[in-house]
Amino acid sequence: MTVPTLNYVSCPDTAGSHRMAYWLWGDERAPHLVVCAHGLSRQGRDFDTLARELLARSPQPLRIACPDVVGRGRSDWLADPMGYGIPTYAADMLQLVGALHAAAPVRTFDWVGTSMGGLIGMTLAGAPQLPLPVPVRRLVLNDVGPVIQWNALQRIGTYLGQTGRFDSVQQAAEAMWQVSQGFGPHTPEQWLLLSQAMVRPRDAGGFTLHYDPSIAVPFRALDERAAAAGQAALWQLYDNICARTLLLRGAESDLLSHQTAQAMMERGPKPRLVEFAGVGHAPTLMAPDQVEAVASFLLSTEPDPDEKPYSGTG
Repeated sequence: MTVPTLNYVSCPDTAGSHRMAYWLWGDERAPHLVVCAHGLSRQGRDFDTLARELLARSPQPLRIACPDVVGRGRSDWLADPMGYGIPTYAADMLQLVGALHAAAPVRTFDWVGTSMGGLIGMTLAGAPQLPLPVPVRRLVLNDVGPVIQWNALQRIGTYLGQTGRFDSVQQAAEAMWQVSQGFGPHTPEQWLLLSQAMVRPRDAGGFTLHYDPSIAVPFRALDERAAAAGQAALWQLYDNICARTLLLRGAESDLLSHQTAQAMMERGPKPRLVEFAGVGHAPTLMAPDQVEAVASFLLSTEPDPDEKPYSGTG
């Protein structure tokens, strides 16, 4: 079975620097780079199924990087928890893409972002002044947009930062399932596969979740007024996006409303919308129909003249 290699890139911060881990799949010198960025408390191995399928289907060499956003997985934890936010994450991704470009030139750059990873992608694609080697060509926003429903943030806040102690990986997987049923139907084998990289051994024995509990500090400092105020900036970024865009939504999502998805289709990159029945926040991109939606979009040979946006009806 194809497996990724674990790599690190050094990223500056207010305390000096930190290391961000990333999992690299495929041809490390391929000019076509796909970056897959995970959700708030997840990590880069969430994309194993998607990465393997993209490599199997692509007629050309691919380089796929799946970072563990700082504070998660194998990446360092920040000394100042208030640094956990989109500005830091976007700056770290610039370091990552720059390092990959220095190792071998990037000629084609695509982004797949789930929830928080989608917000990072919107930042990179919607701020043309950023020092990317090439603009984002194709952008997948997985169950996220400029408007994030406050009730979903409240739900996430009930468990974020509670990394727990578990006697086994299976016990941790069962605990995570209790707060992750919005991910939609998964077989026990699929869920265990998603869960294994989410836990790490504790020095005192047993296991705990593989992220810094302090990522919850800035999250809990957010109030409804501040969240609403941030929407204008996100819409501005979104409206600046020129990448061809695919918007995915769990039909039962409480984070990306149907109303917001419809508004997104009418402005900015005017994405094609694909909704998945029986799924909430957020599709894990493991089910065959979810993998097919992303793979066919990224690997399509349909020309993108001048990388202009296109309109879709879903």
